[in-house]
Amino acid sequence: MNTPDIRVLIVDDEPLGRDRLRNFLSREAGVNIVGEATNGEEAVRLARELLPDLMFLDIQMPGLNGFGVLDQLGGEVPPAVIFCTAHDEFALKAFEVHAVDYLLKPFDRDRFRTALGRASDRLRTTQRDELSARLAAVLQQLQPAAPKALDRIPVKTNGRVIFIGVAEIDWVGSADNYVELHVGAHSHLVRDTLTKMEQQLPPEKFVRISRTAIVNVDRVQELQPLFHGEYSVTLKTGVKLTLSRSHRDQLARLGMK
Repeated sequence: MNTPDIRVLIVDDEPLGRDRLRNFLSREAGVNIVGEATNGEEAVRLARELLPDLMFLDIQMPGLNGFGVLDQLGGEVPPAVIFCTAHDEFALKAFEVHAVDYLLKPFDRDRFRTALGRASDRLRTTQRDELSARLAAVLQQLQPAAPKALDRIPVKTNGRVIFIGVAEIDWVGSADNYVELHVGAHSHLVRDTLTKMEQQLPPEKFVRISRTAIVNVDRVQELQPLFHGEYSVTLKTGVKLTLSRSHRDQLARLGMK
């Protein structure tokens, strides 16, 4: 029985970097380039749409860098990831210690083939949870410490600044380049990303249930299973949200045993 081709997503903001990977991959049997991303935001979108098996991920990109891409994807990270990096020796040591593949720029075809071979082997033998644990360990070692949890959030409105107590928030949703704080019957826009807001909210009280929503645990009234591993989350205000399949690991934090 034929083994299906490895579906590959290339992520690099530099044309030469994409060209090199495309050239090397085109000379390998059993691989299929399903997409190319030129920045972090595009990488997140394509990874979710195309569901690649393997992602070649550049770390140094303007705006959302490679680490930010993995952070936003969360449980939707492809089964195999190879970092393409010009990082220093400290970072490379982190990759090696946690058995995460990397290509140090500029790399040649022999080094590329070694990394591709390892990724292919791991796709056959490594569980997704094991890869996620390795990536999380690398990110924890290389990413700066998370900011201290906020007690209140400043909101600009009508030429003035008001402060919203974190404990008053029912849920937080993404709205393009903003997040929307929902407090009872009112909502307030703050220019921020949902990922950054999640890092600033107290983790014992706020849980991310999908790519677009964070809920206050104390405001959750009911959980109801839906199809394909998703759940309907009803808040005390009557608002209904959806906990996505990729965030099922958060059910315990919502009180599910």
